[in-house]
Amino acid sequence: MHEMALTEGILRLLEEQATTQRFHHVRTVWLEIGELSTVDPEALRFCFEAIRSGTVAEGAALEIIRTPGQAYCMDCANAVHVGQRYDPCPDCGGDSLQVTGGDEMRVKEVEVE
Repeated sequence: MHEMALTEGILRLLEEQATTQRFHHVRTVWLEIGELSTVDPEALRFCFEAIRSGTVAEGAALEIIRTPGQAYCMDCANAVHVGQRYDPCPDCGGDSLQVTGGDEMRVKEVEVE
């Protein structure tokens, strides 16, 4: 489950920022997770709740914002929404799609004390 490694990375980032930005506690973390990413939001939420104890994020809420999958179709020259990688173009049925968004995961915002 790579969500545990991702969660550990998020908590390391929060700990580093707590030192740099001089805050003591994280109240809420907002994550953007793309629809085309390989991250399972519920598994990530489970991991966050499991390992946040004893960190600056102890008791913190995790808010997940899903971002849509986006691609550019090289066959019909349209920007389109795709729900999964390797889906055909919903406009022309072509299979020459280049993903342009929705495959990322990032910390969007953090509420701290």
